Amino acid sequence: MQSQIGIQVARKLTGLAKSLAIGANAVGTLTVLVLVIVMNIDVVARGVFHSPFLGVVEIVIFSMIFIVFMQLPDVVRVNRLTRSDGFLVLIRDSHPRIADAFYRVIDGISFVLMALITYATFPTLVEAFETCHYFTPPEFGPKPTGDLWTDFVAATGRCHYFGTLGVFTVPWWPANAVITGSAGLCTVLFFLKVVFGHELKAPGEPPHTADEELRDSAGETS
Repeated sequence: MQSQIGIQVARKLTGLAKSLAIGANAVGTLTVLVLVIVMNIDVVARGVFHSPFLGVVEIVIFSMIFIVFMQLPDVVRVNRLTRSDGFLVLIRDSHPRIADAFYRVIDGISFVLMALITYATFPTLVEAFETCHYFTPPEFGPKPTGDLWTDFVAATGRCHYFGTLGVFTVPWWPANAVITGSAGLCTVLFFLKVVFGHELKAPGEPPHTADEELRDSAGETS
């Protein structure tokens, strides 16, 4: 009975981590689409109206943070990080225990590195968020008025910002949140890989074959 409950919890946890990674990847893909639209608007504005779209450079730089870190967890999920494991894939059928041991060691090291990144970036996120004083009295500027939207706009204006003042600025904390959240989710995914195996299969799910691993490494789909 307890083993069945454990299996169900493991499946739900693994499924939740996978769903979050896929959702984050979708948001990153939408960010790419928005970035393409913005860049095309800038091209048209420059060519037709001789007036560039202000803040394009800043938007591109800021968007790259979102694109990379929003898509990173799903890259971890499907084993598409830059790697050289052709040998392990080839011996997986003939020597599955040796290959699995190597995979778990690699994923364990990756887990430690991602946990360190999460630990290192979290204080930066907290510091960037606290500069806005969303929930605490500000050290400078107008006092809270009691109107939710007015106070939110005023607090956002106090945040540490990225960009060029007078051209394009945006608070830093959303980018910090994406970096920390992405690293945290990658930490969870690598931990699950160490526990359940490199394929991230919960107990009871069939493993991949070597041919499927090779197709995945080449970016093919069945």
